[in-house]
Amino acid sequence: MTEDRLPPTAPEKSAPLLPADSGRDRPLFAVAAILVFLACLAALGARGAWTVSDGWIADLSGRMTVQILPVDGRDAEADAAEAAALAEALPGVRRAAAGTRAEAEALLEPWLGGEGLPADLPVPLLVDIELDSGNPASAADLTAALDTAGIPARVDDHARWSEAVVRTARLARLMALGLLALIAGAAAAVIAFAARASLAARQSVVDALHLVGAQDGYIARLFERRFFVLGVRAGIAGAFFAFAIALLVTYGGPGQSEGFIPVWSFSLWDGAVLLLAPVLAGLIAALSARLAVANDLRARW
Repeated sequence: MTEDRLPPTAPEKSAPLLPADSGRDRPLFAVAAILVFLACLAALGARGAWTVSDGWIADLSGRMTVQILPVDGRDAEADAAEAAALAEALPGVRRAAAGTRAEAEALLEPWLGGEGLPADLPVPLLVDIELDSGNPASAADLTAALDTAGIPARVDDHARWSEAVVRTARLARLMALGLLALIAGAAAAVIAFAARASLAARQSVVDALHLVGAQDGYIARLFERRFFVLGVRAGIAGAFFAFAIALLVTYGGPGQSEGFIPVWSFSLWDGAVLLLAPVLAGLIAALSARLAVANDLRARW
């Protein structure tokens, strides 16, 4: 007679010591995802502010403008062409382009309307000069050359504008970085509060772990791993929505720059920021949870 043998049973999987609580985690996930979304927008804005401000400074520091003054008995367009030729002959000047009366009237059109100006109205003409970045020409040298040629002109080296633009650019950078730091601090505070609430809700589990010899560091690591996963998931969601907004602005905005207003363009650096966001969100969440739980464990037990 053979013995009846029961089929072998698969070993039961051990349940996690800190199981996920969807009722508590869902609102926290939503808040964390929103904060990551705002942090991504702040980071993209900081990158954009850096790029645009560098462009502003480079445009002002690398150019000069010559204003050809209208004088009775002189041909302003001929004076502009001669001034451009004199400027290009100077060392430290890369290119000089003389403007025409039609171009000057186009610059005045937003203020005076598009009906056209009287032909006898004296309109100053502009000469745009691009300087050599390595060894730029000075405004004094250009002024001396124009005076020697007898051309009535005024040289603007943009010095009066560059200082204000540099201050504005620095302020824009600091504001963008400050906003990013503020959002990161808010996220860390939210995670720390949630970790403390989770620790209080699982006080019986923590007491049992202490009874079997678990140290505070081990318990803190349990909360650290749990909130790291939550932070990564929230980071992926927030980065995805930030990516969608960036694409919408990039391909749904204007096709060309309007004066000093920059056109948003999604670059590889922006993609790197969005890819890094879930990892940073997980690390911030893990560190905040570990510090908060470790501090409460030292105070209670």
